[in-house]
Amino acid sequence: MTSADLVLPPTDQQTPTAALLQAPEAQTMELAIGDTHLLLEQHGYVIVLYPSSIQPAHERRLHGIRSILESDRIALVKVDLPPLGVAVLVRQLRQLSVSDLSPGVVASAARLLSHYIYSGALLHSVAKLDRFPVSLKSHAKSWVPGSQFAVLAGPESQLIKVGPQAEPLAGPEFGTHLLVAKGQSQSDWVQETLAPAWKVQAIHEASLPSESSRWWGTGKLVEFAAYLPDISVLYQLISSVRREKCHWCEMELIGDRCGFCSSPLAASENRAHSTGVPHHEVGVPAVS
Repeated sequence: MTSADLVLPPTDQQTPTAALLQAPEAQTMELAIGDTHLLLEQHGYVIVLYPSSIQPAHERRLHGIRSILESDRIALVKVDLPPLGVAVLVRQLRQLSVSDLSPGVVASAARLLSHYIYSGALLHSVAKLDRFPVSLKSHAKSWVPGSQFAVLAGPESQLIKVGPQAEPLAGPEFGTHLLVAKGQSQSDWVQETLAPAWKVQAIHEASLPSESSRWWGTGKLVEFAAYLPDISVLYQLISSVRREKCHWCEMELIGDRCGFCSSPLAASENRAHSTGVPHHEVGVPAVS
Protein backbone atom coordinates (compact mmCIF):
# COMPACT_ATOMS: atom_id res chain seq x y z
CA MET A 1 0.00 0.00 0.00
CA THR A 2 1.16 3.57 -0.62
CA SER A 3 -0.35 5.29 2.43
CA ALA A 4 -0.66 4.07 6.02
CA ASP A 5 -4.11 5.62 6.52
CA LEU A 6 -5.51 3.42 3.74
CA VAL A 7 -4.86 0.31 5.84
CA LEU A 8 -8.05 -0.40 7.77
CA PRO A 9 -8.05 -2.52 10.94
CA PRO A 10 -8.54 -6.24 10.25
CA THR A 11 -11.97 -7.75 10.75
CA ASP A 12 -10.60 -11.04 12.07
CA GLN A 13 -7.40 -12.63 13.31
CA GLN A 14 -6.59 -14.14 9.90
CA THR A 15 -6.47 -10.86 7.97
CA PRO A 16 -2.83 -9.84 7.49
CA THR A 17 -1.67 -6.25 7.60
CA ALA A 18 -0.35 -4.42 4.55
CA ALA A 19 3.22 -3.34 3.81
CA LEU A 20 3.79 0.35 3.12
CA LEU A 21 5.71 1.45 0.01
CA GLN A 22 6.51 5.02 0.94
CA ALA A 23 6.68 8.14 -1.20
CA PRO A 24 10.08 9.35 -2.53
CA GLU A 25 10.31 12.17 0.01
CA ALA A 26 9.84 9.72 2.88
CA GLN A 27 12.36 7.03 1.90
CA THR A 28 15.42 6.72 -0.31
CA MET A 29 15.25 4.60 -3.44
CA GLU A 30 17.88 2.25 -2.05
CA LEU A 31 15.83 1.49 1.07
CA ALA A 32 12.63 1.15 -0.95
CA ILE A 33 14.28 -1.41 -3.23
CA GLY A 34 15.61 -3.32 -0.22
CA ASP A 35 12.21 -3.38 1.49
CA THR A 36 10.47 -4.62 -1.66
CA HIS A 37 13.12 -7.29 -2.23
CA LEU A 38 12.61 -8.50 1.33
CA LEU A 39 8.86 -8.71 0.78
CA LEU A 40 9.43 -10.83 -2.30
CA GLU A 41 11.76 -13.15 -0.40
CA GLN A 42 9.29 -13.52 2.46
CA HIS A 43 6.05 -13.89 0.52
CA GLY A 44 6.95 -14.85 -3.05
CA TYR A 45 4.70 -12.22 -4.68
CA VAL A 46 3.88 -8.56 -4.00
CA ILE A 47 0.60 -6.92 -5.05
CA VAL A 48 0.81 -3.13 -4.83
CA LEU A 49 -2.64 -1.53 -4.85
CA TYR A 50 -2.55 2.23 -5.24
CA PRO A 51 -5.06 4.99 -6.10
CA SER A 52 -5.08 6.78 -9.45
CA SER A 53 -4.78 10.05 -7.50
CA ILE A 54 -1.29 9.15 -6.28
CA GLN A 55 1.43 11.74 -6.86
CA PRO A 56 3.21 11.11 -10.21
CA ALA A 57 6.63 10.88 -8.52
CA HIS A 58 5.32 8.13 -6.23
CA GLU A 59 3.91 6.16 -9.15
CA ARG A 60 7.21 6.49 -11.03
CA ARG A 61 8.96 5.20 -7.91
CA LEU A 62 6.80 2.06 -7.93
CA HIS A 63 7.51 1.33 -11.58
CA GLY A 64 11.19 2.07 -11.03
CA ILE A 65 11.44 -0.47 -8.21
CA ARG A 66 9.75 -3.14 -10.31
CA SER A 67 12.07 -2.41 -13.22
CA ILE A 68 15.25 -2.45 -11.14
CA LEU A 69 14.34 -5.72 -9.44
CA GLU A 70 13.42 -7.14 -12.87
CA SER A 71 10.66 -9.09 -11.18
CA ASP A 72 7.50 -10.45 -12.77
CA ARG A 73 6.30 -11.23 -9.25
CA ILE A 74 5.35 -7.61 -8.50
CA ALA A 75 1.85 -6.50 -9.53
CA LEU A 76 1.15 -2.76 -9.74
CA VAL A 77 -2.62 -2.35 -9.59
CA LYS A 78 -3.98 1.19 -10.01
CA VAL A 79 -7.63 1.73 -9.05
CA ASP A 80 -9.87 4.73 -9.70
CA LEU A 81 -11.69 4.84 -6.37
CA PRO A 82 -11.93 7.59 -3.74
CA PRO A 83 -9.57 7.12 -0.75
CA LEU A 84 -12.04 5.36 1.55
CA GLY A 85 -13.08 3.02 -1.27
CA VAL A 86 -9.42 2.21 -1.86
CA ALA A 87 -9.01 1.40 1.83
CA VAL A 88 -11.97 -1.00 1.67
CA LEU A 89 -10.57 -2.71 -1.43
CA VAL A 90 -7.14 -3.05 0.20
CA ARG A 91 -8.68 -4.83 3.18
CA GLN A 92 -10.67 -7.16 0.92
CA LEU A 93 -7.53 -8.17 -0.97
CA ARG A 94 -5.73 -8.68 2.34
CA GLN A 95 -8.52 -11.06 3.38
CA LEU A 96 -8.34 -12.93 0.08
CA SER A 97 -4.55 -13.18 0.16
CA VAL A 98 -4.71 -15.96 2.76
CA SER A 99 -7.19 -18.03 0.72
CA ASP A 100 -6.28 -20.60 -1.91
CA LEU A 101 -6.69 -18.09 -4.73
CA SER A 102 -3.53 -17.67 -6.77
CA PRO A 103 -1.64 -14.34 -6.68
CA GLY A 104 -2.65 -13.62 -10.28
CA VAL A 105 -6.34 -14.08 -9.50
CA VAL A 106 -6.11 -11.90 -6.37
CA ALA A 107 -4.38 -9.13 -8.33
CA SER A 108 -6.84 -9.14 -11.21
CA ALA A 109 -9.79 -9.44 -8.79
CA ALA A 110 -9.21 -5.81 -7.74
CA ARG A 111 -11.01 -4.61 -10.87
CA LEU A 112 -13.94 -6.95 -10.23
CA LEU A 113 -14.37 -6.06 -6.58
CA SER A 114 -14.16 -2.31 -7.22
CA HIS A 115 -17.48 -2.60 -9.09
CA TYR A 116 -19.14 -3.73 -5.86
CA ILE A 117 -17.89 -0.86 -3.71
CA TYR A 118 -20.28 2.11 -3.63
CA SER A 119 -18.00 5.03 -2.81
CA GLY A 120 -19.11 8.59 -2.28
CA ALA A 121 -19.22 11.59 -0.01
CA LEU A 122 -21.49 14.22 1.45
CA LEU A 123 -20.02 17.61 0.51
CA HIS A 124 -20.88 21.11 1.68
CA SER A 125 -19.46 22.56 -1.54
CA VAL A 126 -18.76 21.29 -5.06
CA ALA A 127 -16.96 24.46 -6.14
CA LYS A 128 -13.60 22.63 -6.31
CA LEU A 129 -14.89 19.18 -7.27
CA ASP A 130 -13.13 18.50 -10.56
CA ARG A 131 -13.42 14.72 -10.87
CA PHE A 132 -17.00 14.74 -12.15
CA PRO A 133 -18.98 17.08 -14.40
CA VAL A 134 -20.70 19.64 -12.15
CA SER A 135 -23.34 21.91 -13.66
CA LEU A 136 -23.22 25.70 -13.31
CA LYS A 137 -26.45 25.41 -11.35
CA SER A 138 -24.83 23.08 -8.80
CA HIS A 139 -21.81 25.39 -8.58
CA ALA A 140 -24.12 28.31 -7.86
CA LYS A 141 -26.04 26.34 -5.22
CA SER A 142 -22.80 25.43 -3.48
CA TRP A 143 -22.39 29.07 -2.52
CA VAL A 144 -25.75 29.09 -0.70
CA PRO A 145 -25.16 28.71 3.07
CA GLY A 146 -26.24 25.31 4.36
CA SER A 147 -26.18 23.56 0.98
CA GLN A 148 -25.18 19.92 0.94
CA PHE A 149 -24.47 17.60 -1.95
CA ALA A 150 -24.28 13.82 -2.09
CA VAL A 151 -21.82 12.53 -4.67
CA LEU A 152 -21.41 8.92 -5.76
CA ALA A 153 -18.08 8.20 -7.44
CA GLY A 154 -18.69 4.58 -8.34
CA PRO A 155 -19.73 2.18 -9.67
CA GLU A 156 -21.61 4.95 -11.55
CA SER A 157 -21.15 8.66 -10.86
CA GLN A 158 -24.06 10.71 -9.57
CA LEU A 159 -24.48 14.11 -7.90
CA ILE A 160 -27.60 15.31 -6.08
CA LYS A 161 -28.42 18.28 -3.89
CA VAL A 162 -29.52 16.99 -0.49
CA GLY A 163 -33.02 18.10 0.48
CA PRO A 164 -36.63 16.95 0.99
CA GLN A 165 -37.31 16.68 -2.75
CA ALA A 166 -33.95 15.20 -3.70
CA GLU A 167 -33.77 12.18 -5.97
CA PRO A 168 -32.34 9.10 -4.27
CA LEU A 169 -28.66 8.30 -4.53
CA ALA A 170 -28.35 5.05 -6.48
CA GLY A 171 -27.31 2.31 -4.08
CA PRO A 172 -26.40 -1.38 -4.07
CA GLU A 173 -29.03 -4.02 -4.67
CA PHE A 174 -27.33 -6.46 -2.31
CA GLY A 175 -26.60 -6.52 1.41
CA THR A 176 -23.71 -4.30 2.48
CA HIS A 177 -21.96 -2.72 5.42
CA LEU A 178 -21.32 1.01 5.35
CA LEU A 179 -17.99 2.57 6.33
CA VAL A 180 -18.19 6.25 7.28
CA ALA A 181 -15.34 8.74 7.79
CA LYS A 182 -16.10 12.29 8.91
CA GLY A 183 -14.06 15.31 7.95
CA GLN A 184 -14.91 18.80 9.14
CA SER A 185 -18.64 18.18 8.59
CA GLN A 186 -20.92 17.33 11.50
CA SER A 187 -23.79 16.20 9.29
CA ASP A 188 -25.56 12.94 10.15
CA TRP A 189 -27.19 12.63 6.72
CA VAL A 190 -25.15 9.58 5.76
CA GLN A 191 -26.08 7.62 8.90
CA GLU A 192 -29.67 8.85 9.24
CA THR A 193 -30.82 9.09 5.63
CA LEU A 194 -28.49 7.27 3.25
CA ALA A 195 -27.93 4.15 5.38
CA PRO A 196 -31.68 3.37 5.80
CA ALA A 197 -32.32 4.10 2.10
CA TRP A 198 -29.59 1.66 1.12
CA LYS A 199 -30.75 -0.85 3.76
CA VAL A 200 -27.22 -1.40 5.02
CA GLN A 201 -26.76 -4.15 7.56
CA ALA A 202 -24.23 -2.35 9.74
CA ILE A 203 -22.43 1.01 9.99
CA HIS A 204 -18.76 1.29 10.91
CA GLU A 205 -16.67 4.40 11.50
CA ALA A 206 -13.15 5.09 10.28
CA SER A 207 -10.68 7.96 10.29
CA LEU A 208 -10.78 10.16 7.23
CA PRO A 209 -7.82 9.41 4.92
CA SER A 210 -5.44 12.33 4.52
CA GLU A 211 -5.95 12.31 0.74
CA SER A 212 -9.76 12.68 0.98
CA SER A 213 -9.91 16.47 1.24
CA ARG A 214 -7.80 16.89 -1.90
CA TRP A 215 -9.71 14.15 -3.74
CA TRP A 216 -13.13 15.69 -3.03
CA GLY A 217 -12.03 19.33 -3.24
CA THR A 218 -13.09 20.24 0.31
CA GLY A 219 -12.35 19.29 3.89
CA LYS A 220 -15.98 19.81 4.88
CA LEU A 221 -17.23 16.36 4.02
CA VAL A 222 -18.34 12.94 5.20
CA GLU A 223 -16.91 10.13 3.06
CA PHE A 224 -18.63 6.75 2.84
CA ALA A 225 -18.24 3.37 1.17
CA ALA A 226 -20.73 0.49 1.06
CA TYR A 227 -19.20 -2.93 0.51
CA LEU A 228 -19.69 -6.68 0.71
CA PRO A 229 -18.47 -7.62 4.20
CA ASP A 230 -18.42 -11.41 3.99
CA ILE A 231 -15.12 -12.88 2.76
CA SER A 232 -16.91 -16.10 1.72
CA VAL A 233 -19.17 -14.08 -0.60
CA LEU A 234 -16.16 -12.31 -2.10
CA TYR A 235 -14.46 -15.67 -2.61
CA GLN A 236 -17.55 -17.14 -4.25
CA LEU A 237 -17.90 -14.07 -6.46
CA ILE A 238 -14.33 -14.37 -7.73
CA SER A 239 -14.47 -18.16 -8.07
CA SER A 240 -17.54 -17.90 -10.32
CA VAL A 241 -15.55 -16.04 -12.99
CA ARG A 242 -13.74 -18.07 -15.63
CA ARG A 243 -9.98 -18.10 -15.16
CA GLU A 244 -7.47 -17.66 -17.96
CA LYS A 245 -3.70 -17.89 -18.21
CA CYS A 246 -1.76 -14.82 -19.27
CA HIS A 247 -0.09 -15.47 -22.64
CA TRP A 248 2.84 -13.30 -21.60
CA CYS A 249 3.78 -14.10 -17.98
CA GLU A 250 1.58 -17.21 -17.57
CA MET A 251 -0.06 -15.95 -14.37
CA GLU A 252 -3.69 -16.85 -13.72
CA LEU A 253 -6.18 -14.06 -14.20
CA ILE A 254 -9.86 -13.20 -14.29
CA GLY A 255 -11.36 -10.48 -16.44
CA ASP A 256 -9.60 -9.16 -19.52
CA ARG A 257 -6.17 -8.07 -18.25
CA CYS A 258 -3.34 -9.63 -16.26
CA GLY A 259 -2.85 -8.10 -12.84
CA PHE A 260 0.92 -8.65 -12.91
CA CYS A 261 2.12 -7.67 -16.38
CA SER A 262 -1.02 -5.76 -17.51
CA SER A 263 -1.16 -7.71 -20.77
CA PRO A 264 -4.69 -8.01 -22.21
CA LEU A 265 -6.15 -11.34 -23.19
CA ALA A 266 -5.39 -12.44 -26.72
CA ALA A 267 -7.98 -11.28 -29.27
CA SER A 268 -9.47 -14.76 -29.68
CA GLU A 269 -9.97 -15.04 -25.91
CA ASN A 270 -11.58 -11.61 -25.76
CA ARG A 271 -14.04 -12.59 -28.46
CA ALA A 272 -14.90 -15.80 -26.66
CA HIS A 273 -15.54 -14.26 -23.25
CA SER A 274 -17.02 -10.97 -22.17
CA THR A 275 -14.30 -8.64 -20.90
CA GLY A 276 -15.94 -6.55 -18.23
CA VAL A 277 -16.14 -8.09 -14.85
CA PRO A 278 -19.22 -6.75 -13.27
CA HIS A 279 -22.87 -7.44 -12.96
CA HIS A 280 -23.71 -9.00 -16.31
CA GLU A 281 -21.10 -11.73 -15.81
CA VAL A 282 -21.34 -12.46 -12.16
CA GLY A 283 -24.44 -12.56 -10.01
CA VAL A 284 -23.85 -11.42 -6.45
CA PRO A 285 -24.79 -14.20 -4.03
CA ALA A 286 -27.35 -13.30 -1.43
CA VAL A 287 -25.87 -11.95 1.78
CA SER A 288 -27.60 -13.19 4.87
